[in-house]
Amino acid sequence: MIDKAVSQGRLLSVVVLIICILGLVAAQRMPVQMIPNLETRIISIETGWLGATPQDIEKEILLEQERYLRSLPNLSRMESFAKMGEAVIELEFPFGVDANEALIRVSNALSQVPNYPENVDQPRLFSESFSENAFMYFAVFPKLGNPHQLDMDMISDFIDDNVRPRMERVAGVSQVNMNGTLRQIQIHVDPARLAQRNISLNEVNSAIRARNRDISAGDINDGKRRYLLRTKGRFAEVDDLKTLILAHRDGSNIRLGDVADIRLDHYEKRGVAVVNGEPAFTLSVKREQGSNVIDIKRAMLAEIEKIKVDLLEPNGMRIYMTGDDVRYVESSVSNVFTNLCLGALLATIVMYLFLRSGRATLICLMGIPVCTIASFIGLATFDRTINVISLAGIAFAIGMTVDNSIVVLESIEQAKRRGLERIQAAVVGVRDVWTAVLASSSTTVLVFSPVLFIDEEAGQLYSDIALAISASIIASMLFALFIVPAASAAIGGRVVERSEANKNAGILGLTRWICYNGKRRYGTMLVCLFASLGLAIILMPAAEYLPEGEEPKAFSKMVAPPGYNIEEMQRIADEVQVELDRAQALSDEEYDPSTHLLPPLKYYLMRVSAGQLWVMSEPVNGKNIDVMMGAIVNLFESYPEHARVFSTGLNNI
Repeated sequence: MIDKAVSQGRLLSVVVLIICILGLVAAQRMPVQMIPNLETRIISIETGWLGATPQDIEKEILLEQERYLRSLPNLSRMESFAKMGEAVIELEFPFGVDANEALIRVSNALSQVPNYPENVDQPRLFSESFSENAFMYFAVFPKLGNPHQLDMDMISDFIDDNVRPRMERVAGVSQVNMNGTLRQIQIHVDPARLAQRNISLNEVNSAIRARNRDISAGDINDGKRRYLLRTKGRFAEVDDLKTLILAHRDGSNIRLGDVADIRLDHYEKRGVAVVNGEPAFTLSVKREQGSNVIDIKRAMLAEIEKIKVDLLEPNGMRIYMTGDDVRYVESSVSNVFTNLCLGALLATIVMYLFLRSGRATLICLMGIPVCTIASFIGLATFDRTINVISLAGIAFAIGMTVDNSIVVLESIEQAKRRGLERIQAAVVGVRDVWTAVLASSSTTVLVFSPVLFIDEEAGQLYSDIALAISASIIASMLFALFIVPAASAAIGGRVVERSEANKNAGILGLTRWICYNGKRRYGTMLVCLFASLGLAIILMPAAEYLPEGEEPKAFSKMVAPPGYNIEEMQRIADEVQVELDRAQALSDEEYDPSTHLLPPLKYYLMRVSAGQLWVMSEPVNGKNIDVMMGAIVNLFESYPEHARVFSTGLNNI
């Protein structure tokens, strides 16, 4: 088989070109993202009940839902939270459970809850994983000067009905989350006016419910036609409510406007968003699993430009992208590719220094791009993505891919020195070492294969490294056994033979000295063992789940003790905003660490809710990220009764 492969150089060239084309096509079609897709394990259930206290929510909603959810198969953890106006249940399932099947089971269990109190919203289900967090953030403001005199609290319905659907229609987007309060019609009943007219509040409530609906009245036949009848009673305007007849007393109608003040307003505010000093309406974009974040960003920005022209500018609004993680993904992927090229260059230099032959180095060098491209075929076969971890695996494999080629090339050179012709030397050289090459490649692949069978998140994260390295090693083995002998027979490439004096010098001389007697051998092994363990202990880095990213973006959160209301948190936010606004107005030339708490900020986004303050910020100069983080830590520590959480970059992607 080997002798036939050596004599079919053109066929092998075609096969290599086909593999390269398939690998490049696979690389272009594979999604690009920051980290690998992680399996969904947590399902959240949110149930809203406006105005209800946590005690009522626990009794009327959580206990009823838990009664049917606790019997779900494979359920490993259930945790419930009762907040003002909202019930939240988190369900955690073990690795390997199908997320879609779990969602169906959860939905079926919730449908068995017999009834909920009046005005309770339908439960909403969410399934998320760490790799599906929001990666693009937008903010909607009024135009400068607010020429249309817009109330930002009253535009939520407009954004929800017009802007949000168009953003969610962008290919690859799974969900667009928005903050803000929806509009509502508020009816403020005057008890005195009700008492004067001898009308109870229940009568008012019943009259509104009975009137605010459309009723189908069947059909009627007239000649050869059939007409569908429908009575329209649903309120369309606020004035329709004012004219609603509550009762007929003493020959006159008592209308709702006689006993109540009616106006269009919004729900109670549960949170406030501030972007660069301006109150704003914020939107966060989440992607579908397996989608390409770079393509999503391009399509989303194009759609945002259309939304500006069609919807926002005519209505006196503007939209601004406050931040996106795609820049970091692009930068990280570019850095990995750069390091990959540098690694290939260094490997080439080292090979030439040892082989001392341009042709021999070229033969080995050809395997680097071929094996690298072939690794994308392996990743695509297992439905993986291009991410920092998979690219790191490809970079790790560069040095390994040339090992097999060097072994085969050296064996062929030894056969040539025995007086064999090029083709015969190529065949004999491969036959002498093919078992060693196969064994070496197999052991390397088997070392990484157990990672593929780990179901936990660690296995899902690092299985891409195992696949990339294994695919590269297998490709390098095939390249060394078939392409290297054919190339050696075609273009030659003699490795320069060192003189006898050089053989006795350097490493060979040290090796002979170590192997001279048993004491030296055992002593060398013990020294290497203890030196390795000592250096490993001394140089062991701090343990963390994922490394902090290099993106100069910080996330800071302040959690208040239980019971803090939004007014108190807004007071604290106003004090924090003073420093953020001051830093946002600074330039690098004006910045003086001795007089300014924070370095100049490129932007900041602050969200305030009852019991919580959250800030995302980025300095103008990325080198000031540590200075900015330290300043925010000091600023938050001035409120010692609050808990604080800080992180940067990758930990929030």
